[in-house]
Amino acid sequence: MLRMRVLGTSERQPARPVLTASLDLAARLPRLILEARRVSASVHGIHGRRRAGPGETFWQYRPLVTGEAASRIDWRRSARDGHLFVREREWEASHAIWLWIDRSASMGFASSLALASKVDRALIAGFALAETLVEGGERVGHLGLTRALASRRIVETLAQAILVDAKGTEADLPPDAPLPRLADAIIITDGLSPAASLAKRIATMASSGARGHVLLIADPIEETFPFTGQAELFDLEDGLSLRVGDAGSWGEEYRQRLEAHRDAIKEACRKVGWTLTLHRTDRPASEGVLRIASLIAASRGPGR
Repeated sequence: MLRMRVLGTSERQPARPVLTASLDLAARLPRLILEARRVSASVHGIHGRRRAGPGETFWQYRPLVTGEAASRIDWRRSARDGHLFVREREWEASHAIWLWIDRSASMGFASSLALASKVDRALIAGFALAETLVEGGERVGHLGLTRALASRRIVETLAQAILVDAKGTEADLPPDAPLPRLADAIIITDGLSPAASLAKRIATMASSGARGHVLLIADPIEETFPFTGQAELFDLEDGLSLRVGDAGSWGEEYRQRLEAHRDAIKEACRKVGWTLTLHRTDRPASEGVLRIASLIAASRGPGR
């Protein structure tokens, strides 16, 4: 991740990287969880797959249909009304939905145009999706951190696991392992690791036939590069810096490279049947959450 600093005309010495000041994650988590719940409530009902089928959880009683086996009749319920009823159970698929939320150094960036840092927006989106999906009957887990759970405390479970995962702040790519065949993945990242590396991870994760969705988090300044004058770029993860001269002239080349980088990620997703959604941090978090939840609901299809 490269951060821009515009230099004053009298400045001659190389400047040291200055990270965006932010509170400790533990202090921010309560606010992020509350915001995630607000976002989840705003998209409630878009996703749901509770339907009849094999499983352990009672769903509903319904009248017996002609031709159904007598073994399906719930005789106790039928005796109450003098009609034959079948006890239906929820459909419980063997798959789960796996989140991976990028918390590497580049995700800490927030410009003056953004509503939140990229990492805060990623956590809000991940928590909101987890709650929405669990409410819809799914099991959700975080790759490498938790089991897939259908718990009403899924947000707290994910938050606690992330809080104690110090190594997660160093990884800018999801785990390099195939997902179970019936699984879905939601990768939330700024996508600023090398495109070829991210493409390789996506291919590996999808190699079993698993479906997936990439939610690309971007700061508006990263998109537009609205700088002029002498400037210096800082790599927040490797500690490198680069003076680019006139930022206005260099900006067009930057935007072209960013477009090519995004195209490579988009192509990696297309090859394995995954989706790519771009979400900017100057937009409401609900937009990205609604988009991913809708894509997952659509991928289920009727009766699945």
